[in-house]
Amino acid sequence: MTKATMRAARFDRASLQLTVQDVPVPQPGPGEVLVRIEAAGICGSDVHMIKGEFSSPLEQVTPGHEAAGVIAQVGAAVPVWQAGQRVTLAAGKSSCMVMGQAYDGGWAEYVAVPHYLLIAVPDNVPIEQAAIIPDAVATPYGGIVHRGRIRLGEVVGLWGIGGLGQHAVQIARLSGARLIIAIDPVDAARQRALALGADHALDPRAVDVRAEVMHLTENKGLNLAVELSGSGSALDQTVACLGFRGRSVVVGMSTEPVRLTELSVMFGYNNHSLLGFDGGQEGDVETLMCLAASGRLDLSRSVSHILPLEEVARGVEMLSKKIDNPARIVVKP
Repeated sequence: MTKATMRAARFDRASLQLTVQDVPVPQPGPGEVLVRIEAAGICGSDVHMIKGEFSSPLEQVTPGHEAAGVIAQVGAAVPVWQAGQRVTLAAGKSSCMVMGQAYDGGWAEYVAVPHYLLIAVPDNVPIEQAAIIPDAVATPYGGIVHRGRIRLGEVVGLWGIGGLGQHAVQIARLSGARLIIAIDPVDAARQRALALGADHALDPRAVDVRAEVMHLTENKGLNLAVELSGSGSALDQTVACLGFRGRSVVVGMSTEPVRLTELSVMFGYNNHSLLGFDGGQEGDVETLMCLAASGRLDLSRSVSHILPLEEVARGVEMLSKKIDNPARIVVKP
C-alpha cells in the first residue's frame, strides 16, 4: 500500500521554474506498474528543457528520463512483473514521447509507466548505475554501434567526455577500436577519458585538433567521429578530422544550426558522411545491463554526484555550469 502524496520536482513551462512539491501518488492503470524511484539521473537535455531551449508539450511536468527503482504496485493485465522487483525504465515510449517531457518522469518518489518500458536490474548492478544505462550509456552505444557502424580496428574520435562521452570511450574499446582520441577543453574530462581507455586526450584550446589528429593517424584521419557535447564548432571539427569514407555522428543535443566549413567538393570527394541520431534500438538496454552485470562494462566511475531530490535544482545548475566536474549527477528521492 503506497501513501497518498509524494515529493516530486515539477517544471513549469511558462515561468521556467523547477520546484519540489507535494503531489498525489499516481495510480497504475491497466497495463501499467507503479515504480518507487530509488535513483534518477540529470541529463543535458533536462537542462535544455529547464532553460527553455527544448520545449515540453505540457504546461507542467515532472522531468527525468533516467530512472530506476523497485516495483511498488502492478496494475491489471500486467504480465510477468511483480511487486518488489528491481527495474530501470526505458527513456521514453518512443523517440517523440520522452519520459519527463511528454509525460511525468523520474524526479519523484513514484512514477507510473507502461509495463513494456521496464528492464530488470540484476542484484549486482547498483541502482544508481542502472538508472543511467537507458540514456547516458545506451545513447552513445546506439550512436557508435548502430548509427556509426563501428568496425573492428577503426580509429575513433570522441568530442566531449561528459555524461555521454565517458561511456563512449568504453563502448569504442568494447567494439574493437584500435585508436581512441578524446577531445575536451576540461582537464578533468581529459583525464577521465584516459583513465577509461582513450589513447590520447586533446585540449582544443591548446592544440590544432585537426593537425594533431592527422599526426596521430599518419595523415589518414578518423574512420568514425562522434560529437557528444552539443557544440556546433565541435561538430564542424569532427568532419574536418575525417579520413576517406569517414563518418561523423551527431549525438550531443544542441539548438545551434549545423554549419560545416569543409568545402562541398571535398566533402563529396572524400565520401564523408554526417549522420543524425535519435536513439538506440530495442534490446540495447538489456545488452548493456548484461555487460554491466558481467563487469565487461565498468560503470563504477560514471556517477560523480548523488544528491537528495530536494536539491535537484542545484544538480541542474551544477551540470549547466559544469560545477565540480560533473559526469552524471543522480538524485535519490
